Amino acid sequence: MRKLRAAILGTGGISTNHFAGYQAAGVEVVALCDAVPEALAAKARAWGVERTYLDAAALFAAGGFDVVSIAAPTAVHHPATLLAAEAGVHVLVEKPMALDLRLADEMIAACDAAGVVLMVGHQLRSSGPGRKASDLIKAGAIGKVTHVRLRQAHDWGGQGVRPSFRTRASAGGGTLLDNGCHLADLARFFGGSVSEVYARLGTLQYPVEVEDTAHVSMRYADGSLGVIEAAWTATGWEEGFWVYGTHGALECTNRYGPQNLRHAYRASPGTNWDETDVTTYEFTGASSHTRHVMAFIDAVRGEGPVVCSGVDGREAVRIILTAYESAATNAPVTL
Repeated sequence: MRKLRAAILGTGGISTNHFAGYQAAGVEVVALCDAVPEALAAKARAWGVERTYLDAAALFAAGGFDVVSIAAPTAVHHPATLLAAEAGVHVLVEKPMALDLRLADEMIAACDAAGVVLMVGHQLRSSGPGRKASDLIKAGAIGKVTHVRLRQAHDWGGQGVRPSFRTRASAGGGTLLDNGCHLADLARFFGGSVSEVYARLGTLQYPVEVEDTAHVSMRYADGSLGVIEAAWTATGWEEGFWVYGTHGALECTNRYGPQNLRHAYRASPGTNWDETDVTTYEFTGASSHTRHVMAFIDAVRGEGPVVCSGVDGREAVRIILTAYESAATNAPVTL
């Protein structure tokens, strides 16, 4: 089998994860593209990549690669995906996949018509805890899911909001779209279809056009409940989920140490209010980002499924956009 070649469009912080993923998957990164010459040159030197481009159209016109990571700001995702599809290049696009549903639909249609893989960078589906939790839920290990709590919060490392995330024009939204779209995808991954949302937003710390703190209450199609908590106003970094069911619970957070998965249930006689049976799952090896890129390459090679499809990415955006509508009207909104 011929060795696959990759291009990375966008050389900001997240691009490092894509490069590491391609290395782990045995894929050669042969081209880089970024509108900022200094950033582009720095990554090209660090990674030993000779071909560099300041314009996406020039990158795809030159060709010579099979897959592309679109790791540029959200406003770039749609036009770059259409260029990739036209060039017959498989696409791994960062989250959120698009600024609105029409653009997402066009991206999905273009890739379908071209016969190329479109996968969205919701890497929590590929994380050890996320995948194991999904498997346990599907196996009925916690009974019927009753409540899903999802949290992703940070303070930008104390450095302030990055420029491309400060405006609606470049980012499309604040922490709810940035962090919350991951959680909206995980909400569907764990609980299925979301039928209604009610959101509250706040811009409480930073001088930006978008929200820096957000809560979303969700109702699932089967009546179970969920909560998304997203913030750029949380000191440090937390990523976690809590899934409760009629016969057990799944709990995971990185706040106090390794991101292990705790499965609580009652199988032994004599368990009490705060005493349950517990199975803890510990995970080693590659990061969730690296695993997600590797899964993308498996899908391109026909050796695995598309872990997070364009439709999955679109639905995450739909939940978040509906949440923005709810916050604007201060009322629950049906999807």
